[in-house]
Amino acid sequence: MQHWPLGFLICLFLSFLLPGRGHGFTINCSGFDYRGVDPTVFASVIGRKDFRPVLNYSFPTYVNISFTMSSILDVDEQLQLLTSFLWLDMVWDNAFISWNPEECGGIQKISVTTQNLWLPDIFIIESVDVDQTPTGLTAYVSNEGRIKYKKPMRVTSICNLDIFRFPFDQQNCTLTFSSFLYTVDDMLLGMEKELWEIVDTSRNLIMTQGEWELLGINKATPKMSVGSSLYDQIMFHVAIKRRPGLYVVNLLLPSGFLIAIDALSFLLPVESGNRAPFKMTLLLGYTVFLLMMNDLLPASGIPLISVYFALCLTLMVTSLLESVFLTYLLHVVTTQPPPMPHWLYSLVLRYIKATECFNKRSQKENKGPGPNSIHLPGLKDPVVVTEWKPGPGKAGLNGDPQSPWTEPEQQNQRQRTVDMWVKFSLALDTMLFWLYLSFMSSSLTTIIILWKG
Repeated sequence: MQHWPLGFLICLFLSFLLPGRGHGFTINCSGFDYRGVDPTVFASVIGRKDFRPVLNYSFPTYVNISFTMSSILDVDEQLQLLTSFLWLDMVWDNAFISWNPEECGGIQKISVTTQNLWLPDIFIIESVDVDQTPTGLTAYVSNEGRIKYKKPMRVTSICNLDIFRFPFDQQNCTLTFSSFLYTVDDMLLGMEKELWEIVDTSRNLIMTQGEWELLGINKATPKMSVGSSLYDQIMFHVAIKRRPGLYVVNLLLPSGFLIAIDALSFLLPVESGNRAPFKMTLLLGYTVFLLMMNDLLPASGIPLISVYFALCLTLMVTSLLESVFLTYLLHVVTTQPPPMPHWLYSLVLRYIKATECFNKRSQKENKGPGPNSIHLPGLKDPVVVTEWKPGPGKAGLNGDPQSPWTEPEQQNQRQRTVDMWVKFSLALDTMLFWLYLSFMSSSLTTIIILWKG
């Protein structure tokens, strides 16, 4: 058995404990080019992997970081979470590694498994999930001791999401990289790539997939103070925008078509009795549409699109009630027409006089027949809608209640009353239709302005 001199063992032990100079960590790489890497020459490096790789502990380790956002996996509006996939790049110097490339056939870098190297404990402050980085990754080590390490990360981070303008919303999420253990006395962070390189690379990858697109990334470098300790950090503000095409085609366009059909249904004659059933069928179809498309809407909050759907539903219900009311009014005036109040009679008479000139002009241009006739469900003969002037009845002239003119005069008076009520119903229908269009256009315009804002 060979016995080692005591002095040699002491020197070997002290070489592992005491920090040496640059030449003391030069690796003998002769034969790497044709015999491969000799693991024994890295024994000293592996033995120091638990220590920060500097020769003088009074100097901090500079770690340059950058990342590439390759995809946005999920945006959870209810839990306020952003799930993304990143490639994190880290570069730092290991003072325990160096070799002469001329002695190794020009080899300037090799790959080493990360379990044999010291790694900076960089993490994302907003992350709420356990780091799922796969094990057994490798890093490139240069002959000057510069280590380049790239690792994939599936990051679920907290993000303050504002879904008011869904599906035309933009979100601004923050990813803050910092050290968990090392303060500014031990570790300082820098940028490995320029910010525009990170944005361009990430945008090209995200452009081809998912419903989100990357708008830009801004950077800030505030220090984080925890008690008496000060930590270095780099804060990235990631601006993303939702692609609204899916929601426009499946939500906004069908809803817009249904509300347009509801507005056009006012062209159906109210006296025919078909308008109210048609509107009721349309309202039922719109309700079924909302139930089917409910999964596409955010699970929390009140986005503007929900206000839009509620507005469309309100307009449909209002137009249905208006049709029911007019149908009921026409039914009443055709069976038992009540006497018209004096103020309402005057108002309708003014409306008739105001539209008389326009109707006469239209009849001259079209060379059509005289007054229009309306078929009401309660009358056998059509009601002739024309201007009339009240005059004294013939029964009133001779004062005889049993005069043969009394009954025809009562029939004429009843016909005139029905005529006035019908004219009032048509005028009311026209007025409500224009109010409907005005409210619908102003409301939709306001919603569109809020969406664009």
